[in-house]
Amino acid sequence: MTVVSVGMNLPERKHTATNVSLFMYNAAVWNHHRIHYDERYTKEVEGHPGIVIDGPLQGDWLSQVALNWVGDGGSLLAFSYSNRRAAYLGESLTSGGTITAVNGDVVELELFIKNEAGEVITPGTATVRMSVS
Repeated sequence: MTVVSVGMNLPERKHTATNVSLFMYNAAVWNHHRIHYDERYTKEVEGHPGIVIDGPLQGDWLSQVALNWVGDGGSLLAFSYSNRRAAYLGESLTSGGTITAVNGDVVELELFIKNEAGEVITPGTATVRMSVS
């Protein structure tokens, strides 16, 4: 079993959504909200500066942080996140996390999505069970 300790950082990953990736994601989840594909509508009607990157997509990126780290033999026991600030097409976002508690094979994680300024725009938490092998 991998040795883990409180304060240990999980691997970070960069995300840069494109028009195509947003289209594919929204088609897969049946999200037809125009702020994710119609720039004119997004700016003129909703008042955003550009196409909005989905909150649920950011949640998926956060769950991937936990699942990729725990690996195939581990499991996700609990997960939550909250979108606090919008992100827009063209922004490069970073996902990652930190171990906050270890109790045997159960590990608590604090997760984040940060914008290019380093601000946490989507915080989250996860509880995972490590593989015992």
